[in-house]
Amino acid sequence: MREKTVNLKQDAAIHAPCKINVHLRIKDRRSDGYHNIESIFLALAFGDVLRFQLTGDEGVCAIQMDWRFFQDSGICAEELEPLPAEKNSIHQAVSLFRDRTGFNRGIQVYVEKRIPLGAGLGGGSSDAASTLSALNVLAGTALAPRVLKELAETLGSDVPFFLYGGAAWVSGRGEQITPIRMPEGLSVVLAYPGFPSNTGKAFRLLDETRFVQGYVSDESRTETLIHTLSEHPGKWTYQNDFLPVFLAEGDKEAVTAYRRILKTLDAAGADFTGLSGSGSACFGIFVDGGMAEKAVQAVDRQRNFVQLTIPLAHFPNRVLE
Repeated sequence: MREKTVNLKQDAAIHAPCKINVHLRIKDRRSDGYHNIESIFLALAFGDVLRFQLTGDEGVCAIQMDWRFFQDSGICAEELEPLPAEKNSIHQAVSLFRDRTGFNRGIQVYVEKRIPLGAGLGGGSSDAASTLSALNVLAGTALAPRVLKELAETLGSDVPFFLYGGAAWVSGRGEQITPIRMPEGLSVVLAYPGFPSNTGKAFRLLDETRFVQGYVSDESRTETLIHTLSEHPGKWTYQNDFLPVFLAEGDKEAVTAYRRILKTLDAAGADFTGLSGSGSACFGIFVDGGMAEKAVQAVDRQRNFVQLTIPLAHFPNRVLE
């Protein structure tokens, strides 16, 4: 069944924000191979920019990556290698959207890549969600939000969150999303240590080093965790299950980098520090924006990629004219 059509556009640009997990607990392993999680996702203003243009070459999806931000930031050149089409989240999203809608116009995608790869910041997932949102405008096919969410779930566990952004309680394998109130007046310092983290290896390490019991929902605990987000970050008791495992069982380079960055952020006055996703990016939350700016300088002296940003509010429509 085709959806309602609207006026067709020829080009569009969209912001693809990154996220951090201020809280991440890994629960039991599911029959589909995924793990159940409980997490608080927070979208940030820092991210990629994707520009789409329709062409006359039916069925073609050409993706051009702009790595200048990476190069200017000193991120390792090994990250600049293009992904094969079957592993590129933008290409996957285009293919899935075409299968669902029959839209077959040629597409040229220009990507200003800013989010480090393998950093636990959701760059690939955000690009995929942004692609679905942009194509829904370009194709003139107003897919209902529930349909876009179904497509996003097919693309990956974190993708549905990026259709909405803001702050959210995320559970299941990542597809169960409950928007929550965004904390105000916070600054976030992102610190990427210069190496990516392999998600599959991280989960295997986690499973090998602990006994994961079956997940039993505790709604009262969930409500407490959600309510805590509105309190001063200095009172947060959030945790990331990967971090203690990495510090105890990780390779020497990773352990040294994580300890150094987190210690530097703490010393610079961060009200809360943590690891995002399964790594490798660390972050510091600051109530005082001036202290956050000074923290950037302190972390930067260690020759890490560092970025000062802020939480990004809910976005009903991120497609730019």
